[in-house]
Amino acid sequence: MSMVAIKNCPDYTLNVMMDKLDEGIDLLGGWGRFIAPGMKVLLKVNLIGPKPSDSAAITHAEFVRALTRMLKAHHCTVWIGDSSGGAIAGIAPTARSLVISGLQEVAESEGAVIKNFDKEGVVPVKSTIDSKPMYLAKPLFEADLVINLPKLKTHSASMYTGAVKNLYGCIPGLRKAEYHRLAPDQFALGHVIADINTAVNAGLHIMDGVIAMQGNGPTAGKAYPAKKILFSTDPLALDIVAAAMIGLSIDDIPILVSARQRGLGEASLSKITIRGDYPAPPQLAGFRLPKGSRILATDKRVHRFLGKVIDIMKARPRIITKLCRGCNMCVESCPVQAIHPETMAINYTICIECMCCHELCMHQAVKLKRDNPVMELAARLDPRMRS
Repeated sequence: MSMVAIKNCPDYTLNVMMDKLDEGIDLLGGWGRFIAPGMKVLLKVNLIGPKPSDSAAITHAEFVRALTRMLKAHHCTVWIGDSSGGAIAGIAPTARSLVISGLQEVAESEGAVIKNFDKEGVVPVKSTIDSKPMYLAKPLFEADLVINLPKLKTHSASMYTGAVKNLYGCIPGLRKAEYHRLAPDQFALGHVIADINTAVNAGLHIMDGVIAMQGNGPTAGKAYPAKKILFSTDPLALDIVAAAMIGLSIDDIPILVSARQRGLGEASLSKITIRGDYPAPPQLAGFRLPKGSRILATDKRVHRFLGKVIDIMKARPRIITKLCRGCNMCVESCPVQAIHPETMAINYTICIECMCCHELCMHQAVKLKRDNPVMELAARLDPRMRS
């Protein structure tokens, strides 16, 4: 039977948080169940964009600091990693997000290593919705243990986002947008996310619910002082309990329905053992869900529309020849050899849009561009606009 531990945590005061984290881990069997001296531990955070920690949109930097100190005390090497969202519109925000969130400072001051998933290379894994492989960030497969650190948040398209969905950030760079396009609805997207969960197999999930996000998440909602930390080795069970805390069941959340179909964990609340400070999921009084979220989560017409928008707005890397110095850094950094070493042309049929070329070019010769997106969007949405 799957178990979820819930601990009250009033705020992000470091010593208090470390005590609560230790108590929760003890309920799962103690740190010795998960780690040993010398292990490389990857903390997979939620870094949806360049947001400060107090925005409630990301895993709080002090939450990550507390875990980093605890793991370092057990003589582990700590990596902090993610690929930020928001790359669809032609920006590469992960490096900037790490700074604004405070995670860069945490790593530097606590002796952890930042793993920017957009720069670390990729590993191909099986995709159930595409004939081509899915590419995930290499550090996920180089670490001895992946600890998933989701944020308790609402989501305007999927109702709720938590442990299962947090691994979507394992896809580096612009490729996340492509899978949004390939998945016609939230149920299909759920199978993409199930593929990732199966490939990564995170060994521990700890949810930052000290300050949650309510309303129109995952970025535009409002902070809610939930004052909770959730722990489990089962991501689906953790999400079932967290969803119950905000008044949702699994059938309200298509991504979790797909996770249940794929057998990612325990999906029945009655079969989940809850330990810690509560015998059952505590209700978060007055917690607000997204407006119209139940319609958005299940309406396939909405997702067909969003797919068109994402396809248009998505930018691709382009090499500006007049700025290129011929150093071939982009050629050497491309994980799928999509850049011709002499002409510098990019083969978009094999490009996985990981943004390595853009991130690593020292001369700013690789730009993220799209062609006349307003007119192209209008033409796709209204055939009468086509020339």
